[in-house]
Amino acid sequence: MTANTDIQTSRGLQLLQEGRDLLARGDRTGAAQVLARARDERDVVLAAHALIEAHDLVCSYNNVMGLNCAISEHDDIFGFFLGHHSSRNPLRDYLADGWRTLSELMLLLEAVDRPLLKTPSVLEFASGHGRFTRHLVKALGPTRVVVSDVVPSAVEFSRRTFGVEGFLSASTPEAVQWPGRYDLVFVLSLFSHLPKATWSRWLKVLFDAVAPGGLLVFSTHGIKAAHFDHVTLDAEGYFFAASSESSAIDGQEYGTTFTSEPFVLARIAETLGADKLVHKAPVHFWNHQDAYVLRKPWALTQVREPAGGAMNGNWLHSLQERLWGVAPWDASKISDEWFRAHFEYAADVVNHWIGGVLDVRSANPVV
Repeated sequence: MTANTDIQTSRGLQLLQEGRDLLARGDRTGAAQVLARARDERDVVLAAHALIEAHDLVCSYNNVMGLNCAISEHDDIFGFFLGHHSSRNPLRDYLADGWRTLSELMLLLEAVDRPLLKTPSVLEFASGHGRFTRHLVKALGPTRVVVSDVVPSAVEFSRRTFGVEGFLSASTPEAVQWPGRYDLVFVLSLFSHLPKATWSRWLKVLFDAVAPGGLLVFSTHGIKAAHFDHVTLDAEGYFFAASSESSAIDGQEYGTTFTSEPFVLARIAETLGADKLVHKAPVHFWNHQDAYVLRKPWALTQVREPAGGAMNGNWLHSLQERLWGVAPWDASKISDEWFRAHFEYAADVVNHWIGGVLDVRSANPVV
């Protein structure tokens, strides 16, 4: 009986138990060596990784990357790497993939002169179990990041692990309740999974979550992805299959979608207006998914008229004081640096209030 049990116990399980025993005895050096070997065994890779990270052993990824590298056992994206034939080190590949997304997002935002590090608030929508969230938090801090997903365990994991705020999404776009409005709404690889019935509806609802002057960034499977997977698009430039890497969401609701650029541009135009598109970048994310950047205009009708007529020379301070009814955060916390990054809006407000023209070189209104 004992012999049979020993035969059935895998090398990974043996190493994992040995590592636990060494930790219990206080031998951190020995435990690190054994658990590093256990981490190479696919049947216990996450369990060994969790012990290494939780005890901050010398072989932890946290020591290499300088961020929280905990991974949920329910993470479908990690499961994708674990099961993919090309991934020889799924932990490294998973963590590096989130870092790659951060760099690609930063490049995209630089192209529209809206640096990520100067963005006051970011909503990561369809955030999953934190593949990208951990890197976003390292860049911005947890107070500037909010996550949302339709899977409850995903939201809870990110809130508990990374210290961010989070809320549940919904299967029906119109059922989502936004807690606020955000300067950047980032939606990576959701539109690459949507059926045609909800594609435009999600576009409209997600744009509603953008603060005035803010951006919506989303990605799609475009022509390159369709050719790579030997997919033929229909007359509209669309294809949908009711299957994906997710085990938590029904395939009819979240499958695999391919769209041509003309299809996407037509949906933007008919749903939001073509003028909302400020940038597009084919095969930008993973050299596989197309990226689109939409901007929500400022609504001058929401701005309070100043008391006492035209503003004095200290116009920047006056603008800050009168933004109370527009900004999704406390106007007293808005810095001069933030305002100078939003000259287009500031100029419109000055013209609206005093009928002048803003000289952006001197930051003074000319009347």
